[in-house]
Amino acid sequence: MAVNLDQIKKLREMTGVSMTACKVALEEANGDETKAVELLRKKGEAKAADRVGKATGEGAVAIKVGNGKIGMVRLACETDFVSRGEDFCKLADALADKVFKGEIKDAAQEVPEVKDAGLKFGENIKLAEVALIEGKVMGTYLHSNKKIGVVVSLEGGTEELAKEVAMHTAATNPRVISPDEISNDLVAKEKEIWAEQLKKEGKPEAIIEKIMMGKEKKFREENALMKQPFVKNVEQTIEQFLGGAKVLKYVRFSF
Repeated sequence: MAVNLDQIKKLREMTGVSMTACKVALEEANGDETKAVELLRKKGEAKAADRVGKATGEGAVAIKVGNGKIGMVRLACETDFVSRGEDFCKLADALADKVFKGEIKDAAQEVPEVKDAGLKFGENIKLAEVALIEGKVMGTYLHSNKKIGVVVSLEGGTEELAKEVAMHTAATNPRVISPDEISNDLVAKEKEIWAEQLKKEGKPEAIIEKIMMGKEKKFREENALMKQPFVKNVEQTIEQFLGGAKVLKYVRFSF
């Protein structure tokens, strides 16, 4: 049975085994994922296959900064004990450097170091996310425990301003840059909830629509970076803090 690339990538992410081995296993299992895992385990392709199904909710974020570009990774594992280890953090840093150099362009890319780490640590190790950001004015923030990392690119302003906005973004986790970027589908779902709440509160039909408009405006602004109150001075928004500068892009990785 022919198998597609998505199936192969998924099995590879689950097991840490090479793409070739995953392809062969899936073909032998006629596309059955569970049977393919069993085959890999029986063949002893990798101990990491024994970790299939183990959640990778822990890990570390790493950032590599250079002239005009920044490489960033989110390396996941199973336990906080492993994520705090020196070797694991060094691996995350090395992978960020590879992203920076263009050697890793996709989180689904097969990376031997990640496979080896699964064997070394005896856990499901996964390159969860990668990003390469380029810009003229950029700033970064990496929390001391490496659980949150942010890169911000500005039009205008300074690197120091970008760093401040990156720190703010780490704390607030905005959905978008500006209010108009909030999807209408998301707003529609929220409106359904607001409408039910207002009816239960006994609000007159005549004023519900006006209240809904106010709620939508507030919802959009609370979730938009530029309109959020700056965490270091809630009297001004990020937009006001930046003056004439604008946020072109931000990337936030976290555990």
